Amino acid sequence: MDVPSEYRAAPTKPSQKRRPKGHKGGQPAPQMAPPQQPYNDFSMHNQQQQNYMQNFGQPDMFFSGYNTGNPGGAPGPEQQFAQQYLNNPMANMAMQYGSSLAGQGKDIVDKNIEKVMSSSKVKYYFAVDTAYVGKKLGLLFFPFTHSDWSIRYNQDEPIAPRYEINAPDLYIPSMAFVTYLLVAGMVLGIQDRFTPEQLGTQASSALGWLIIEMLAFSLSLYVMNLKSGIKYLDIIAYCGYKFVGMTVSLLAGAMSSNTVYYCVLLWFCLALVFFLMRTLRVQIVPQSEVDDGHTIGTKRSLYFILSVSLVQPLLMWWLSSSIMIYRRI
Repeated sequence: MDVPSEYRAAPTKPSQKRRPKGHKGGQPAPQMAPPQQPYNDFSMHNQQQQNYMQNFGQPDMFFSGYNTGNPGGAPGPEQQFAQQYLNNPMANMAMQYGSSLAGQGKDIVDKNIEKVMSSSKVKYYFAVDTAYVGKKLGLLFFPFTHSDWSIRYNQDEPIAPRYEINAPDLYIPSMAFVTYLLVAGMVLGIQDRFTPEQLGTQASSALGWLIIEMLAFSLSLYVMNLKSGIKYLDIIAYCGYKFVGMTVSLLAGAMSSNTVYYCVLLWFCLALVFFLMRTLRVQIVPQSEVDDGHTIGTKRSLYFILSVSLVQPLLMWWLSSSIMIYRRI
């Protein structure tokens, strides 16, 4: 069926496109906004974590290090407080005053220690050699044959022990003390009653009695007003010589019997009393002289010498008998 001509549509060109309404005259079409994403806490948390990782390891302004706690690089409250404290002039003055006061205190303590026990004084008592040690041990074993007990001086200072056999030293007493503890442990082991606590008790007891002797004799010299050149280190040296006799007595008793122990201990007690009386008699002099030729303080000096000499045998027996004399139950 033929369609009338008035009903036919006009031909259209393929290159033409339809334009939206209302935008005539070549105006550009408005761009549509992208669809808005909904609010999501998880996405915000991921964004904060990415910012934190980007700033992690960056150098910090205050500590010249790495800022690991503040993602933005700004100083935290603790850093701000420390910076304000260091910038405060009063705080700086207080720190300087405290450091100067600590330095002055250290100097005072060092000076007092140097007065009481200087390194040069201690070195004097350890200035020994092998020849001196052999001669001094022979003098402690057999003091009855020795005649000259005086101590030589060089410009108001005693000569070193290596050159003067009558000078006190601390080498022999210290070595004798250590050897005494070793021998005591051996004897306790032979008796099957060795324990670390028992050995520690013997060491603390011997050291405690030595300190008590030093304090008592120093106080006696001061109270009796005796003129003497004896120092507290000399007293420790003279009182420490008893460990030589105690060590030899314990060795003799461990290798034989208690009777031999008593005989050796008695010999060393007599030898030490004779040694101390002759040595202290030279160093402790009376206070002054009077017109009739007698001296003041003779009896006091004699009492002091006897007390120091006679206390040593008692301590030798007390400290060694508890180790040697033992009966099994």
